[in-house]
Amino acid sequence: MHRSIRLFRLFLREQTNPELFYRELAADSISQVASYASLAGRTVLDVGGGPGYFTAAFQARGARCLLVEPDLTELQPGRSVPAARGDGMALPVADGAVDVCFSSNVLEHVRDPLTMLAEMIRVTRPGGLIYLAFTNWFSPWGGHEMAPWHYLGARYAERRYVRRHHKNPKNRPGTGLFQVHVGQMLRAVRGHRDVTVLDAVPRYYPRWSRAVLEVPGIREVVTWNLLLVLRREPDQPVGTGPVTATRGSSAS
Repeated sequence: MHRSIRLFRLFLREQTNPELFYRELAADSISQVASYASLAGRTVLDVGGGPGYFTAAFQARGARCLLVEPDLTELQPGRSVPAARGDGMALPVADGAVDVCFSSNVLEHVRDPLTMLAEMIRVTRPGGLIYLAFTNWFSPWGGHEMAPWHYLGARYAERRYVRRHHKNPKNRPGTGLFQVHVGQMLRAVRGHRDVTVLDAVPRYYPRWSRAVLEVPGIREVVTWNLLLVLRREPDQPVGTGPVTATRGSSAS
């Protein structure tokens, strides 16, 4: 409970002190990953990590981490991390190339979340770990900067935002923000033959709150952010080798 309260207080400071919020969120997230797998010397892919806070936190734990981001201008000025331009639905990484595939709050920003899930599984080696967390649409923050007005519909929330702020929201519905649901993703991972679900929990809440995920409807509102931790199964053979840029991506 102490952790949940601390994260909520940090969340309230996201707009005024994003450096503090994302640095602390990265440290908390990497600690979660480390509770499932050793990180020292492991190869990690940070999918859509933006400013590079998560990549830097993985490096601090002794991991070799590559950030894949569609817009490298999102990188925090002055932060030097290994990065490649790429899309979560077509990761520029070879099959089975990483020990850990990590993504925090990216899934709701891609047009086809199941394709991104499949890509994260593809690039993870057999026995490797997949950490996937996202903000579900009907949570209090599901509309991002337009919340809570997204409860009245995505288009209404966007129009209201424009009237009030005289600019388009960064996360426009249907362009940069899409509706992803808890039940949808639970069914997808539980029915996927290439992974075993190690954990499915509300990311920011105490672990005993996982029971809410078994209650359809209620889970879509109260979960806030769903964390899925998966293990890649060896049933389907995949390639091995180093992380390599493919599909015409550019790296820096």
